[in-house]
Parts: sequence; structure tokens; C-alpha cells
Amino acid sequence: MALLLASSAPFTAYSQSSDAWPNRPITLVVASAAGSGVDLTAREMAQKLSLAFKQPVLVDNKPGGSGMLAGNAVARAKADGYTLLYSNASFVAVAPAVIKAMSYDPVKDLTPIAQTAAGGIILSVSKDLPANSLKELVALIKANPDRYSYGTWGIGSSGQLTMEWLKRQAGIKVTHVPYKSTPQIVNELVSGVLQIGWTDPGTPVPMLEARKVKGIAISGNVRVPRTPNIPTMAEQGYPFDAVGWFGVFGPANLPKPIVERLNNEINKIQKSPEMMKRMDGLNLEPPPVRTPEAFKSIIANDLKVWASIARESNISAE
Repeated sequence: MALLLASSAPFTAYSQSSDAWPNRPITLVVASAAGSGVDLTAREMAQKLSLAFKQPVLVDNKPGGSGMLAGNAVARAKADGYTLLYSNASFVAVAPAVIKAMSYDPVKDLTPIAQTAAGGIILSVSKDLPANSLKELVALIKANPDRYSYGTWGIGSSGQLTMEWLKRQAGIKVTHVPYKSTPQIVNELVSGVLQIGWTDPGTPVPMLEARKVKGIAISGNVRVPRTPNIPTMAEQGYPFDAVGWFGVFGPANLPKPIVERLNNEINKIQKSPEMMKRMDGLNLEPPPVRTPEAFKSIIANDLKVWASIARESNISAE
């Protein structure tokens, strides 16, 4: 009996600690600037988690360093559920593929909790370019080698990596032009200065709706709500399954009961009308209800895909 009591004591203390969580404010570190798509969804999530847990959930924006400022802050935090990360695929899955001196390891130093959005990046072209599909665009570039360039929001971005993958698959040559932001890319497409460009799914929507630019394809495996007529790359013969996403993470070794409770509440929030409206505004899909383990598998797959492309294309953000 003494042995039984001794072995069960740590479990009892652990259970009580988990049951008491949360009993003070939670900080949600956001890996993007205030007003960004990541930030807007994070704030919606924070508000609803505050109501669910009856504790304040405070948003702390830490943009910069390709997500490393925010990621490092959470990776180094105590694994008690009071410091969480809200980030996107670019910072957790793409950055490690192109940045060799990462200040933390997303696999070893973070605990995936829940995926909160799904989508892809959009390939658009100027309205006068004689191509209305990915197949036509590939044919046009092949017929005019070295004539075209494409824009993305930076060296080592998922836009550049996706195009490098497409270049190898389709056997085409097109030059990369890095911009500072996706609105710049859309403006250049509208003016005709740039003829091909990758952006996030939300930025080009007004110009797509006004027919001032043409949507050719979207990466990932789902069409998105505000541009349902833009087919995926896979639907056009170029299956590219690395999915764009937002998600919530904790430090490594976050207790399983806390992870499961957060996952359950976040999945409930994803179904709320307010969050659905927020996702629609950003041209993203709320993901299917997924366990932390399922989200972890998505991240592992994406890390392999992006690392492989970066290595084979010799792309580095440094």
C-alpha cells in the first residue's frame, strides 16, 4: 500500500495543477504586427478564450526576425500554459528551411496545440497577360524563355519556394523579384509593371473582384471562400500539398491536459459565426477539427517539403 501511495502522489499533484489552470492571465504572443491577418485572428481568438477560461488572454505582438522574436519568447517560456504563440506556417515551417541560424527549433522547442486557419498563396497575373490558367501560363513562359519575372514578398518566402518548385516541375525559366510587401506586388500587377506575382490569399481579392488582375492558381489542397473560382495547383496538374495555416503553440513539454483543453476550446471557437466571418474576410478556410497530433503531422510534412525545395534550389534568406 505504501508503494501505491508513493507512486500515485506525483500524479495527484499534477492533476490538481492541471485542473487549476488557468488561474491567472494568459499571454498570447503573436508573431506579426498589429493589424495583420495573423494579428486580427489572434485577437478574436484571445477574446473568446478569455470568455471560455474566465481569465484575461493578453495579446503581445512580437513581429520581426521571420517570426523568431515571438517563437523564441514562447520556446524559452515556462511550460505552464500561461505563455502561448499564435503564428503562421511561414514562421514555423518555412523559415527553418531557409534560415540556418534559427534561435530555436520549432520541432523540439514548441508544442503544437491547434490549427486555426487553412489556405494557400495565390498566383496572379496582370489582366493583359495572355494566360488564364496555370497550364497556359507555363506554356507562355516556355515559349518566351528569359522574358518574364515574378514577384514575391521576399527571398526565402513561401512564394519563392513554391515558384522554384513549379519551375522544376514544369521546366520553365522565370526570374524572381523580391518586394517588401504583398500590396506592392498587387499594385505592380495592376499597373502592368509586374506580370506574375504570388501573394497571401487576402490582399489581391479587391483587384481580383474588380478584374484588374487575374487569379491563376492557389497552392495547398483547398479552394478558398472569396475566390472559389481559382483552382488549386493540384487541380491543374501540379500537386503541391504544403498548406498555408495559422496555429497556436506552447513551449515544449506543455502538460497534455492543458494542450487538450486548449485544443478543445479553440476548435469550438473556430465554429463561431464571428470567427467564420473573420476567416472569410481573410480569404481563409477554418480547418477541420484536428487533434494536436494531427496538427503536428501537418507541420512535420510541411517542414520536409519546404526544406527539400530550399535545399534543391539553393535558397537561403541569409
